[in-house]
Amino acid sequence: MSRGDKSAYTDKQKRKAEHIEEGYESRGVSEKEAERRAWATVNKQDGGGKKGGHK
Repeated sequence: MSRGDKSAYTDKQKRKAEHIEEGYESRGVSEKEAERRAWATVNKQDGGGKKGGHK
């Protein structure tokens, strides 16, 4: 998977990242940094782009 490719993530993980990103942006974080932080948070919480049922 190439860097930036989000196809391995579930819809739930994508929604979670979007919600986190919006929260960072509302606190004045730049759009690019907010996106980076949001995906880092999803990866930390969910262990990366796993499909459901792999835990």
